[in-house]
Amino acid sequence: MYIKSLDLCNYRNISKAEIEFDPGLNIIYGKNAQGKTNILEAVYMCSTGRSHRSCVTDKDIIAFSEDEAHIMLRLGLPYTDKIDIHLDGGKKKTINVNGMPIQKLGDLFGVLNVVFFGPQDLQLIQSGPSERRRFMDIEICQINNIYYYNLKKYYKILKQRNNLLKDLQKSKKQYELLDIYDCQLSECGVKLIKIRRSFIEGLNLFACRIHKKISSGAEELCIEYKNDVSEKDFISKLKKNHERDIVTGSTSHGVHKDDVVFFINGKNTRLFGSQGQQRSACISTKLAEIELIRSERGENPVFLLDDVLSELDKQRQQSLINAIGDMQTIITCTGIEDSIKDISSKSKIFNIKKGKIL
Repeated sequence: MYIKSLDLCNYRNISKAEIEFDPGLNIIYGKNAQGKTNILEAVYMCSTGRSHRSCVTDKDIIAFSEDEAHIMLRLGLPYTDKIDIHLDGGKKKTINVNGMPIQKLGDLFGVLNVVFFGPQDLQLIQSGPSERRRFMDIEICQINNIYYYNLKKYYKILKQRNNLLKDLQKSKKQYELLDIYDCQLSECGVKLIKIRRSFIEGLNLFACRIHKKISSGAEELCIEYKNDVSEKDFISKLKKNHERDIVTGSTSHGVHKDDVVFFINGKNTRLFGSQGQQRSACISTKLAEIELIRSERGENPVFLLDDVLSELDKQRQQSLINAIGDMQTIITCTGIEDSIKDISSKSKIFNIKKGKIL
C-alpha cells in the first residue's frame, strides 16, 4: 500500500497544494510552523477520519478566514482508491471513498493503514492512561472495524448511564434503569476486553523481539493489558458500586478505566525506566504496530515520521531508519540533517515554506 498523491485546499496554513509522493521514501523539510505536520495530519485524517492531535475540531483545521477545506488522497497500484474529505465549519464533515459517501466513520478504517510517530508519542509511557487507551483504540480500529462500532456503542451507553446517575442524585424514581444499563454496558464491554487483550498480546510478541534487537539483547520489553474489570466480574462490579456511582455521578469501573503497562526486565518502565529506556520502548511499540498491521492486513502500512528523528540519539535514529525497508515513509524535518543524509539520496524531497511546496 502506498499513497500516490495528496491534494489540499484551505487546509490550515496550506491554501493549495498538489503533492505526488514516491512509493518509497519521502522527506518534507522546512522551518518550524511552515506546514510540515499539517501534511501528515491530512494523511492521517484520510486513514482515521480525525486528527492525530487530541482536542482538535474540524473548524480548527480550516484555514483562517475560509469557510471550508478539502482533502483528496489517491492510493497507488494495485489499489486505485480515492479518499475525499470535505470540511465545513458549520456542518459535519463528509467523507467519500471512490466517489461514494460513507455513512459511518468505521467504514473508512482499513482503506488506508498508517502508523504515525511524532514527538508526542515518545511520551506514551509517561502520559496518562487515557492516552494509552487512545493509542490502543486507534490502532485496533485500523485492523478491526467492528471494534469501532462496539467502542462507539459502549461510550454511548456509558454517557446514558452517567446521566442517569446524576438524575438519581435528585430522585430514585428510575433506579431500575440502572440494572438495564449495567447489562448493556457489560455486554458491550466484554467484547472490547477480548479484542483489546488479543491486540496487546499480538503487539507484545513483535515488540519484545524488536526491543531485544534495539537493546543488543540487554533488555526484554513486555507490554501488558491492564483491564479494570474482567469479563466475569464486569456486571457484578457495576452493581456493587451503585451507591458510590450515584454520589460521584460517574461510572467507577469499566473498559474506560483500562490501561497498558510497559515492563523492561520485569520493572515498570513508567516508574523505574530511564528516559532512554522509555524512548526505546516507544520506538519498539511503534515498529511492532507496523509488524502487526502487516501480519493482519497482509501489506505494509504507510509510515509517518513527524520530526521525531531530531529527538533521538544516533542509535535510536538508526533503529527507525533500518525499519523503513520497502515501506512507503513520509518524514518531516527542519533540514536535511545528519540523521537522514545517508537516505536522502534515494528519497523524494519536498521543501515547504509558509504553506507552499517549493
